[in-house]
Amino acid sequence: MRIAVPNKGRLHDPALKLLERAGLHVQDGADRKLYADTVDPDVSVLFARAADIPEYVSDGAAALGITGLDQANESDADLVDLLDLKFGACRLVLASPEDGGVTSPEELSGGTVATEFPRITRNYFEEIGVSPEIVEVSGATELTPHVDIADAIVDITSTGTTLRMNRLSIVDEVLESSVRLFADPAVADDPKIAHIQTAFRSVLDADGKRYVMMNVPHDALDDVKEQIPGMGGPTVMDIAGGTGVAVHVVVDEREVFEVIPHLKAAGATDILVTEIERLVP
Repeated sequence: MRIAVPNKGRLHDPALKLLERAGLHVQDGADRKLYADTVDPDVSVLFARAADIPEYVSDGAAALGITGLDQANESDADLVDLLDLKFGACRLVLASPEDGGVTSPEELSGGTVATEFPRITRNYFEEIGVSPEIVEVSGATELTPHVDIADAIVDITSTGTTLRMNRLSIVDEVLESSVRLFADPAVADDPKIAHIQTAFRSVLDADGKRYVMMNVPHDALDDVKEQIPGMGGPTVMDIAGGTGVAVHVVVDEREVFEVIPHLKAAGATDILVTEIERLVP
């Protein structure tokens, strides 16, 4: 079973890190290689351009693909969106020159819009009943309004910095995107795909969580339990040869700083906080 992964750019490293954390270590995945094996003999990786991954998956060259929702929508490939992988967040926005006077998409009727995403842009304007001319460009989209090629653009932004640098202001949001795990509909129900999906979800569920372990005297256990903001009740185990118990619990990372002093005050000792690689409910 093949997983298509971006071969370069801002999505490449996070995608490989996700595979590693999910237990699918990529073997001999050197740059410029098209394929690589993983530690699972039934799973291999296909490296491809993020924009090409939807077609690879739709055509059956790969069973799964990791790429942005924007790329999938632009391709119009037949895909099953299995999981939001929670990275690569960005927005596809309609923007125009700050001094151009365009304040709504309706004002672009009869105008010209430049974009690297003509399908998404066309669908967006069709939905709101506006008919500008769509000009497809392959780069430097933000420059087109300043050289009289377009009245506005539809382009990707993460922070808006590039738009501001080019004196462009956002008129409307076209699409909110992030990186997803997509599947070929023909094999979406395969048990192996469900296994991979579960592994990826376990990594996502572990993000922002910490595993807290501590020793607690029997007579302080109830007080300690009252201070624990974890996922359900803690695990309590007798300590061999001891007079107390060991308490283990999963806690949100943002709560650890505040809860540790309360646990100590309630009687907990030898408190250990560790990261969690995967969390399978």
